Amino acid sequence: MNLLARFTSPNKLKERGIMGMNKRNHSYIGRYNDRSLYPLVDDKLKTKFIAQQAGATVPDLIGVIDSQGSVKKIHDMVKDWPGFVIKPAQGSGGKGILVIVKHKDGIYVKPSGAEINKQDVERHITNTLAGLFSLGGKNDVAMVENLIQFDNVFDGFSFEGVPDVRVIVFKGYPVMAMMRCSTSASDGKANLHQGAVGVGIDIASGKAVRAVQFNQPIEHHPDTDRLLSELQVPNWNKLLTLAASAWEMTGLGYMGTDMVLDKVKGPMVLELNARPGLAIQIANGCGLLPRLRHIENIGTSAHTPTPEERVAYAAHQFGVKPKF
Repeated sequence: MNLLARFTSPNKLKERGIMGMNKRNHSYIGRYNDRSLYPLVDDKLKTKFIAQQAGATVPDLIGVIDSQGSVKKIHDMVKDWPGFVIKPAQGSGGKGILVIVKHKDGIYVKPSGAEINKQDVERHITNTLAGLFSLGGKNDVAMVENLIQFDNVFDGFSFEGVPDVRVIVFKGYPVMAMMRCSTSASDGKANLHQGAVGVGIDIASGKAVRAVQFNQPIEHHPDTDRLLSELQVPNWNKLLTLAASAWEMTGLGYMGTDMVLDKVKGPMVLELNARPGLAIQIANGCGLLPRLRHIENIGTSAHTPTPEERVAYAAHQFGVKPKF
């Protein structure tokens, strides 16, 4: 096969409504996101507080370690919690997240079964405080959160990690969604560039549309062999409404909302992102631009739609059929 035949042309991408990085940065992030609002989402601790103030469910905060002198307190902080997650408040791309599923007598067990000791945990927090995992390498704080007990309906769709749902929200309307399912290759992380599976999700129904790993279509989860076309997100309408309400929480016009489904507490806000990536288009097999332009053309009215009304509108406009 001719090597060039593996690549598409800019005109074909344009015809399919694929949005590139420059278009995203200038026409949507730059135009609709006031930079003064970035700290609300770049700092996960601030995001958690504004989400709680808005009545949204978030993972329990066990504690915060903000200085080197407090690092050794981690062991006492988590002694009554069976599992926990340590994450940098200003991290990005899944970097610096340490998940512990159980611990006893100073031995901490990761989702893969690998064991680390007290010094390993303290070293991870020290690196977090030094900004090793943070945006711009700035000094940071370590958040310690309760482990999410993801819903059993996702058994087999994710490997050694919690699947999350990324929803792109534009002017308060959910326009495109995907589930990110961890794999052995992604080391339990949900980031597509690290090898996680991206499953495009129909905005109208919460059902899987298409799935990719390393930008290539797949039908089965690479580790569990679970058929990905069977994936359907429960509580879909509630999850979308929570995502849509992030517009009121932050004032950001264009953002990515990362949600998880706890089997006890239901949909939760995990993170918000002012610069969401574009791989969601690959997972769904379609471009964002037609949907974004549709919302731009709605115009304004005397009545500001509620999150529920915006979700209903988006479901009617952007529903699609599976492409497996």
